[in-house]
Amino acid sequence: MSRIPLNFLPTFVAVARLPTLRAAAESLHLTHSAVSQQLGELESRLGFPLFDRRGRRVHLNAAGQALLRQVEPALAQVDDGVQAAAAAAKGAAQGVRLTMLPSFAQRWFLPRLGLWRERHPGIPLEIEASANIIDLQRDGFHAAIRTGPGPWPGLVVERLYETPTPFIAVAAMQVALRLRAGKPADLAREPLLGDSEVWEKWFAGAGVRTRVTPVASFNDVGLMLQATEQGLGLAVVRELLAADALRDGRLARLFDVSVVLEGVQPYSLVYPTALADWPPLIALRDWVRHEFDHSLALLRTIER
Repeated sequence: MSRIPLNFLPTFVAVARLPTLRAAAESLHLTHSAVSQQLGELESRLGFPLFDRRGRRVHLNAAGQALLRQVEPALAQVDDGVQAAAAAAKGAAQGVRLTMLPSFAQRWFLPRLGLWRERHPGIPLEIEASANIIDLQRDGFHAAIRTGPGPWPGLVVERLYETPTPFIAVAAMQVALRLRAGKPADLAREPLLGDSEVWEKWFAGAGVRTRVTPVASFNDVGLMLQATEQGLGLAVVRELLAADALRDGRLARLFDVSVVLEGVQPYSLVYPTALADWPPLIALRDWVRHEFDHSLALLRTIER
């Protein structure tokens, strides 16, 4: 078996992962014929086929699947190494590229950005707020703050706290003052925001069996909390995301009822293994953990 040119391997992975050769060519910024030529040359060098051809489509055979299992993590490790080398070469001045959910960015991270600048004025942050799970290595990000069970291959996953924070019902302060003299069941007659299933679980936690129809639902918790602060309705939200508004009096908690929703995961900081010793990432990790501890302590104070 002759030596395999390494530049053929990313082509092989792209063809294996994408539905057509044309899609693979577009992802690699190559022509369709160049991809076909590289694939044919790779199989020729190996001495056996990696794909079964069916019309214009190609499908991995057993040999291709075996090669993909070994090559894909190896290429990811090379990408990690290149990213780590680039980070080390540029030092802290490069800054940290970070991705997170829009709701988390709006309700927790951005209000603390000034604290980050005070602590680390020489490390700029580039923040991408997205509801999609971004491929850190492919898109050049250094870290992400995520929720979910994972796993995320090739990434270090550090939970920022172990126990999921509960969900609570909140309202604008003037609305809460009107409702506090009543009972949890009274909330079913108010304009409710968000998901009906979440509300029904909150009512069940309060010992109330009812069916509800919220007046509005949102694809982003930050928008829902903004509407709640404006007095447009009541919301059941992750307590952590409401903490600052509770402290500042923009929101108030409704009744001593909280629920932990099945499947809701704690927030985690994730990053490529190769960046674990990069000083700007160490600074970010330590700062985020410190601020999370402070937020959880704040919630305990508010609850008293």
